This record gives sequence, structure tokens and C-alpha cells, in this order.
Amino acid sequence: MLLEGRNSILWGKHMAFITFSHKGDFSKTENFLKKARQNAFYKHLDEYARTGVEALRESTPIDSGATAESWTYEINMDSNGASITWINTNTNRGENIAILIQYGHGTGTGGYVHGRDFINPAMRPVFDQIAENVWKEVTEL
Repeated sequence: MLLEGRNSILWGKHMAFITFSHKGDFSKTENFLKKARQNAFYKHLDEYARTGVEALRESTPIDSGATAESWTYEINMDSNGASITWINTNTNRGENIAILIQYGHGTGTGGYVHGRDFINPAMRPVFDQIAENVWKEVTEL
């Protein structure tokens, strides 16, 4: 049997009695949530996205330069949050060239070109900077 009181809970035979109290108000929490609801965290997304494009452009191995110049981004916001998607639009016969460079690919003559990890090293400092900036914004609200 569970009996609920205003600030207490009482359990059957063992009569465990729990009380709690608080003082002060929730104005800081309410202020934080109000700013969060107004998308204060999202004001720099375009800047972060452009920084990522530049990092990818600079790190992309250059043959013709087409792949390096084909980086772009999309920002998506919904009720769950926001995301940045970096996209490379350079393709050949339906294959994304940036992916082929990153992960490697077979050749038409039976050979194989090994991948070259250029995306992760380029984006790591961008992600670190985003995390640092967002943390700073969160703690300053």
C-alpha cells in the first residue's frame, strides 16, 4: 500500500517516511530554459558549417580541384535539435568522388586504390571548437 502526501511518501507496514524541502526559486533554471527555447544555441550554426566546409576544402587531395571545390552543407532544425550535414557534390558515373578518395575504390582494370583518410583529421578540430563554443554558451546562460 502506497500513501502519498504533499511532501512525503509512506509505504505500507514498514512505514518509511520521506520528506523534502527546498528554498529559493527556479528563476535561473527558468531563464536558461527560456533562452534554450529561443534557439540561442543555434545562432552560430552557419558559421560552424562554413568552417567545416573550409576545413574539408583545404584537406581534400587535389587532382583537378573539382572535389575540393564541391563541398557544401545543409543545416536541419527540428523539434529534437539541429544538425549540420557536410556534402560533396562531385560525382563521376554516379559515384561520389570524396567517398572514393576517403575509403578507396576498385579500378576498371581490376586494381585497387587505397583510401586516404582526409575527412576525419580535417573535421576533428572543427568538432572540438564547436563543442568548446557550445559548452561556453551553455554555461554562460
